Amino acid sequence: MLKGWEGHARAVDRLRASYDAIPPGAPVRLRKRTSNLFRPRAATSAPGLDVADLDGVIAIDVDARTADVQGMCTYEDLVDATLPHGLIPLVVPQLRTITLGGAVTGLGIESTSFRSGLPHESVLEMDVFTGSGEVVTARPDNEHAELFGTFPNSYGSLGYATRLRIELEAVPAYVSLRHVRFTDTDDLQDAISRITETRAWAGERVDGMDGVAFAPGEYYLTLATWQPDAELDPTAGRRASDYTRQAVFYRSIQQRSTDLLTTYDYLWRWDTDWFWCSGAFGVQHPIVRRLWPRRFKRSDVYHRLVGLDLKYGVMDRLDRRAGRPKRERVIQDIEVPVDRLGDFLDWFDDEVGMRPVWLCPLRLRETSPAWPSYPLRQGVTYVNAGFWGAVPVGPDAAEGPLNRAIEARVHELDGHKSLYSESFYDPATFDALYDGANLAAVKKRYDPDDRLMTLYDKAVRRR
Repeated sequence: MLKGWEGHARAVDRLRASYDAIPPGAPVRLRKRTSNLFRPRAATSAPGLDVADLDGVIAIDVDARTADVQGMCTYEDLVDATLPHGLIPLVVPQLRTITLGGAVTGLGIESTSFRSGLPHESVLEMDVFTGSGEVVTARPDNEHAELFGTFPNSYGSLGYATRLRIELEAVPAYVSLRHVRFTDTDDLQDAISRITETRAWAGERVDGMDGVAFAPGEYYLTLATWQPDAELDPTAGRRASDYTRQAVFYRSIQQRSTDLLTTYDYLWRWDTDWFWCSGAFGVQHPIVRRLWPRRFKRSDVYHRLVGLDLKYGVMDRLDRRAGRPKRERVIQDIEVPVDRLGDFLDWFDDEVGMRPVWLCPLRLRETSPAWPSYPLRQGVTYVNAGFWGAVPVGPDAAEGPLNRAIEARVHELDGHKSLYSESFYDPATFDALYDGANLAAVKKRYDPDDRLMTLYDKAVRRR
């Protein structure tokens, strides 16, 4: 259901009222029940900004292929509104409850990123609620262009997006998949580079590309092609796979060379099992899977279970009781240039030893302005490597030795690290990596009284 412009105006008024209720000089934070972040932060009893009504789609312009969307709208709700028109955002992050505002201020990625960049690159304009309590409309060509360019990867340190106008693209009802195996990282790198340049593989168009590194010498690229119903082979039938029931999507990558999904199921293929993390809760066991309600096969359900574990220390208690070394949570997404991917995976196998690893190529759009808070280089293909789990470390686990080593290695390989999880950079290194001087200058303009926390406070000090 669309919110409409009047409903959006009321939601912004409610947001302003909640800002006015925060004592002068007190920090300004969002008041929200859920999060896709994996870094702890200090508890606070201070009131926050009321964003409860900023959670929907305002309007869709089918002819222009654009949508005006509120900042707290989840991609699940956004896709539910656009897909009936045969449209989706240019990049749809893989988890249902990621919000549009979150994907822009905290970065998002998915299989179309090799041709469409990151979610913030398809934003045409946005309204930002600043630390001074104002709403400003930022575009790449107006007086707030500096805010527009610096906002991605600012994580609320410059303000919060209340409305974003984004581009949409047309899609058919089905997506056909090819799972292509590689045994050598040089061949894998070459394939990623070639597909990024040509948008094709073996003579067939590629609309989406991601991959999985299951083990040394076992790498797959999943190549997706938007498949209009009229182009489906009628002799092969039109039955699409369903990975929301007994079958598990990531296992199918090793088991079959081709597949067919509805576009809706393709967008959320990773969400049902939170990639492969549902196995930690027994949900991939055939009996448990049969009994586990479909409505609970969702990443946000698993995320809440992880939150309970962190709150009550269940994993640590079980490890102590069993006499196992204490584990370090290694939950990160990093990007390295495609020609350094093999170097990173080899190092990661030797030093961390966690598999599988998700691989997602990306490249900035040719028309993109500079994005100083996450300075990827124009014309360079990067590969995102995502890994999520825990590794036995011992008594030093709380100090994050593996996470620190990953930060250092990614820096050596001319890469970058997302900030949704724990970070350990010292201030000077952090400022060099994320252009702290520019962030400070823009923050001073839009948050002159320092009501919002700095990015370093949020990402490293975990305040």
